[in-house]
Amino acid sequence: MSEIWRWSNLLVAFAMELAGYAAFAWWGWEAGSSTALRLVLAVGLPLIAAVVWRLFAAHANAKYGNPVVKAIVKVAFFGLAGLAVWTLGHPVLAVVFVLVVAANLLIIRTGDLTAGVAH
Repeated sequence: MSEIWRWSNLLVAFAMELAGYAAFAWWGWEAGSSTALRLVLAVGLPLIAAVVWRLFAAHANAKYGNPVVKAIVKVAFFGLAGLAVWTLGHPVLAVVFVLVVAANLLIIRTGDLTAGVAH
């Protein structure tokens, strides 16, 4: 896999992770009934997600992650983030988010999919 292709896909993966945190914050803000609860949810949900990600799914730094646990946490994280966006009334954005994540993870997992293709 070329270095540009590899780093581009890792950048997209990082951007999708940040978008997931943003989705949790957005959902938390909208779900709260008071300003105090909105702040707690908007800050707390992404923080909990970040701790779980760091412990179980972070690329090279996961303290407790094995391949199966990493996959489960990633599916849960991105699936719940997509569901959060969907419940906020943006189903198209949610589907696009999940499809970009799935395509990106597939590309990263399988390597350079253009290998062997005539240019």
